[in-house]
Amino acid sequence: MYDPTVARLTYRALLGRRRALILGALPLLLIVISVAVRALTGADDQTASDVLGGFALATMVPIIGVIAGTGAIGPEIDDGSVVYLLSKPLKRPTIIFTKLIVAIAVTMVFSAVPTLIAGLILNGNGQQIAVAYTVAALVSSIAYSALFLLLGTVSRHAVVFGLVYALVWEALFGSLVPGARTLSVQQWSLAVAHKLAGGDLVTSEVGLPTATVLLVAATVLATWYAGQKLRSLTLAGEE
Repeated sequence: MYDPTVARLTYRALLGRRRALILGALPLLLIVISVAVRALTGADDQTASDVLGGFALATMVPIIGVIAGTGAIGPEIDDGSVVYLLSKPLKRPTIIFTKLIVAIAVTMVFSAVPTLIAGLILNGNGQQIAVAYTVAALVSSIAYSALFLLLGTVSRHAVVFGLVYALVWEALFGSLVPGARTLSVQQWSLAVAHKLAGGDLVTSEVGLPTATVLLVAATVLATWYAGQKLRSLTLAGEE
């Protein structure tokens, strides 16, 4: 299910100079903000939770997920180079699964690691805040990568749709419409963070059992459907 050659090509595409600069911009900004906040307010658990929840988990992680998930396959479909890949004796689910693993790895490195560093800077992991949000970033990286990889497979405007979901649906509707929070990767990952963090500093609108089921279901279904769409794309090309 994992092909090293496909993985190497995908890593090269995702970590090119321009894309790597884009991926590194938000984590760097998070670290800068964390240093400034710590210098101005000192170590405060609530402030740390606000920064990690409001910027790291709500903004940085989904945007990096959009870049990595859609970038793992979208550009190849847009420029037609995916035909070369599909001409190889590889199963379509293997291609999708390999690209998903790469997208997850890239998203985790550029989101979870900076989240942990920022949390340690902000309050030294008081009440397990840094660890809780880091685990939430890891968990959401998996779901975001699968969902945005699917978008990259089915649409030429995957980045736009991904940003709309991440910044409009989750950030805007998620804060205004209670029912929308149930269909939010952010809320699912917050349920995991709530279990790890002390007290009520981290809250979620979704219970942990429900969040776990939805995270697994979204990841598995998105990955499966992306494989099906890639298979139909091959058939269309052959016809």
